[in-house]
Amino acid sequence: MFAIRNLLGEIPALGALLDTAALRKLLGELFPAGGHLTKAIYFDKPAGSNWLVAWHQDLMINVAHRADVPGFGPWTAKAGWVAVQPPVDVLENTVTVRLHLDACDATNGALKVVPGSHRRGVVPAAAIAGHTATATVCAVPAGGAMLMKPLLLHASNRSTSDRPRRVIHLEFSAEELPAGLAWRERRAWGG
Repeated sequence: MFAIRNLLGEIPALGALLDTAALRKLLGELFPAGGHLTKAIYFDKPAGSNWLVAWHQDLMINVAHRADVPGFGPWTAKAGWVAVQPPVDVLENTVTVRLHLDACDATNGALKVVPGSHRRGVVPAAAIAGHTATATVCAVPAGGAMLMKPLLLHASNRSTSDRPRRVIHLEFSAEELPAGLAWRERRAWGG
């Protein structure tokens, strides 16, 4: 199994383990008026696995159901999940916290990012390659956290190591979706 989507829905007891004072403090600084969890995924790139993730931005959000709301689209649906690309301001006000269960570096698939690219808005797919010259690898120790914005251009190489790369990917936002739409995985965080 290389990924578990809706991680806290699949393993509810994990929520209490992840809801630490350190994470609540960080989220309080990022979202002084309050925020909520919008997505939780477990990623596992096992030792010796051999795939890469191409350059991209995280443009889609999971919603409970489709609703025709101005500014939201395109839509996708697969395996009973509905996702939509929201307006840029929703993505700009979302933060991803990647909790690393294993040390991660260039040999076992650490993320490569283009610093500052989240300030460019949505980059057309055909133009992404022209923005990656300043990419850097984000090595993270076991137990460490990496913060990023969904609009940050990111990718990862194939693993060339015998070490795994397990990550818990949590997305948080203070954004409220307009009437007719609801975050599929929305959870209050930190009481």
